[in-house]
Amino acid sequence: MSVDNDDEDHRPGEIYQVEKILSDGGIYSGQWCDHLPQGQGKYVWFDGCVYMGEWEKGKPNGEGKFLWPSGATYEGEFKNGHMDGVGAYTGSYGDTYKGSWVLNKKHGKGTDNYPNGDCYDGEWWKGFQDGNGRYQWRKGNYYIGQWKIGKFNGNGSIMWTDGNRYDGCWEDGLPKGNGTFRWADGSFYVGVWSKNSKEQSGTYYPAGSGYTSSGHKDWGPQEVFSAVLNDCVVCPCEDVPIYPSDKRLHLPEMMAMLQSVSKKANDGGGRTRWMSADARLSSYGSDEFHRNSDLDRRARDGFESSGNFQFEDSVSRGNKPPRLRLKPPRKPGETISKGHKNFDLMRNLQIGIRHAVARPAPNPPLDLKPSAFDPNEKVWTKFPSEGSKHTPPHSSCEFRWKDYCPVVFRALRKLFKVDPADYMLSICGDDALRELSSPGKSGSFFYLTSDDRYMIKTMKKSEGKVLLRMLPAYYNHVRAFENTLVTKFYGLHCVKLTGSQKKVRFVIMGNLFCSEFSIHRRFDLKGSTFGRTTDKPESEIDATTTLKDLDLNYLFRLQKDWFEEFFVQVDRDCELLEQERIMDYSMLVGLHFQERQSIKDSLTPTRISGGFTPKDGHFDNGGTPRLSIADRDKLLIISSNRLPSIQLGINMPARAERTVRKYEGETPQLVGEPTGEIYEIIIFFGIIDILQDYDISKKLEHAYKAMQYDATTISAVDPGLYSRRFRDFIFKVFVEDT
Repeated sequence: MSVDNDDEDHRPGEIYQVEKILSDGGIYSGQWCDHLPQGQGKYVWFDGCVYMGEWEKGKPNGEGKFLWPSGATYEGEFKNGHMDGVGAYTGSYGDTYKGSWVLNKKHGKGTDNYPNGDCYDGEWWKGFQDGNGRYQWRKGNYYIGQWKIGKFNGNGSIMWTDGNRYDGCWEDGLPKGNGTFRWADGSFYVGVWSKNSKEQSGTYYPAGSGYTSSGHKDWGPQEVFSAVLNDCVVCPCEDVPIYPSDKRLHLPEMMAMLQSVSKKANDGGGRTRWMSADARLSSYGSDEFHRNSDLDRRARDGFESSGNFQFEDSVSRGNKPPRLRLKPPRKPGETISKGHKNFDLMRNLQIGIRHAVARPAPNPPLDLKPSAFDPNEKVWTKFPSEGSKHTPPHSSCEFRWKDYCPVVFRALRKLFKVDPADYMLSICGDDALRELSSPGKSGSFFYLTSDDRYMIKTMKKSEGKVLLRMLPAYYNHVRAFENTLVTKFYGLHCVKLTGSQKKVRFVIMGNLFCSEFSIHRRFDLKGSTFGRTTDKPESEIDATTTLKDLDLNYLFRLQKDWFEEFFVQVDRDCELLEQERIMDYSMLVGLHFQERQSIKDSLTPTRISGGFTPKDGHFDNGGTPRLSIADRDKLLIISSNRLPSIQLGINMPARAERTVRKYEGETPQLVGEPTGEIYEIIIFFGIIDILQDYDISKKLEHAYKAMQYDATTISAVDPGLYSRRFRDFIFKVFVEDT
């Protein structure tokens, strides 16, 4: 064994075996190259820490194992000296974690088994449970739902071994907001929850039909806070004693290399950017990585308030994609409070749905009988203000209520994995609905639930008939194709005020844009050009404006697997709509732009044949570190504060390429020419407005417009032609990302 020296006997780039005592008293044995550990090797520090595994340029990189003097161990992937990738950590007290790591922190998917017998399986964010996850206590109780910084936060449920459960909203580890507590005997309490009893309100519903007394009548909701949750405490995670990346090798060559990398990584403002584990640039400063999730979310959504949607001058930025300047989106719609003209109608709808969903009924099988689809089953329920044997008292006016095909829609909600309690709370909680500012083209009004999960639309009688007619085919379609893009329908109802002949029909649908990601741009695309542009001046266009075909200025690039699935599913969905004689439907598209300029900067593109293409190697000609595709995807996840549940059309990472539309005379291109300016996005899309059949009114509209305009440019065309034109257009706008 020799003391560290320059080993002049070996050629540059040659890998050879050594055993060395380094200047800090540490001992290294293994492969060596150019004065640094390279390949397989083992290092024992003076304080007893040990690393054995793969090295690259003097740092743990690849598969390896780190041991602490306390007995804790980590075995898995390393990058640039950090625990980064997939690995397993066993603490000195028996805490064991297996899953993803980023920069020494549990980050991504992972499972932690605690010394007391508890277990958490789910998403992590910078060392905390954050996202969706399941926590099971050793006694068998478990929580499943959303987390924030290590505490229950958002929507979630606790199930106790005695059969009781709570479903609803949480904040800072406790029930807060709308929620339902259910007992094993079927009785339940629905209301607004808070640790402060003055903020609580709710209604107790006994088991079975009617409103008879029950063994829980003396129960109070504060018991959940004072007693029931006492056994549901989350075990703290064991801290890592010291990060492997903090254990340096004291070599002159290492110190020089670290200073060089630090200098290149500086962003010019005196602050070093957070380096990814393989020393490539990220969008975070080192201090930013340790901020809590709330600040990260605000950083993600807190864009510059000046301007609606602007691009900086790309000339001044060289060939880099211009930076987006986005105005923070606002929630659309007007809250329906007391005094609003539709307040009573909203309350009637909520009372009716609460009654329909909470009413005891057998769990429907997915193989439904034909009689379940019979639209002629007309059962009306009367809701007097004072209540009745089967209906609760209420403060609204007297009304009558009708459910259409309730067994079918109950089965659909089951297919769509909608929890009945969550569904009822979203629509019928104390939070009011929001009415969108103006009715749609059909004259229908739209309402959004306060949590944005559901959209409620008033319907014409003809639309209701179309839905009921196509309901058997629709049900079979969504059952066969889990990732269908057609609108999800959850219920069809009718309200009739006593003393009035007017009936108001409602359909309840899923809101495509319900997400943690803000929607910065939305498009309604049909594949036609006549009248397909917004009538708003550019100064009034904001994130809530729905743009149309001739306003579209992007191509959407999907990863290969997603694109192939998208291609097949659009064909399947259009075949259903063509078979049911449906036309005039649209592809609704929402875009969330990843406002992380330093990621774009780090890609420093080069113009090749009119497009932007990253340079080869880890650095561009200017010496700026750049991201590989794999690390770009990782940082996309980090920068967007984790990607929630991803499925076709929901929360999908993709890229948008800006286009410029050309004109031939006065005729515009339907799809513009790509410019090479590419932006990282999260994209949402689905097929909407699927209740317009090609009836006599549409045939007359087609005949009238075809005499004045090119028949291929109008929306009202035969369903077969509409389907072909729609698909041709969509497959030009959505392309495979090569």
